[in-house]
Amino acid sequence: MSRVPGDEVLLALAHRIGERLGDAHLQLATAESCTGGWVAKLLTDVPGCSAWFERGFVTYTNQSKQDLLGVPADVLDEHGAVSEATVRAMAEGALHHSKASLTLSVSGIAGPGGGRPDKPVGLIWFGWAQQAAPGKPDVRSESRQFNGNRDAVRRQAVARALEGVLELTGG
Repeated sequence: MSRVPGDEVLLALAHRIGERLGDAHLQLATAESCTGGWVAKLLTDVPGCSAWFERGFVTYTNQSKQDLLGVPADVLDEHGAVSEATVRAMAEGALHHSKASLTLSVSGIAGPGGGRPDKPVGLIWFGWAQQAAPGKPDVRSESRQFNGNRDAVRRQAVARALEGVLELTGG
């Protein structure tokens, strides 16, 4: 996504997710770090969301990722919070620690500081998981590099997280 989405675009994505999940009788849980609960806020802005939004985890620190989602300390130590391994563990942890059948996770560096050459400001990792079979989640992950200030990076991250849910539920 090259343009920074406005509030109306983000809310429209949330409404589409609500329709899709409601029709499929699925529940969603979120595990957010750099977006600070923004995805969950948008989803709960949709009337009737209690039928399909199960819960949201805001796990900004490494300790909260471990405590609330069960992300292994060795994953965080070896790969860092902003990594594919971590968002995959976050998405799986949200499945395990909720009654949701579908989860999303987000972790990244929104800026303005905190970046380094191998993990620059604007790098965001995403994870999406769904229960394929008991104890066997299907997990997808990807990273994106977004430009702009902190708000712009976070808006783009929220939009991509929501778009990923739509893709997972049939486009």
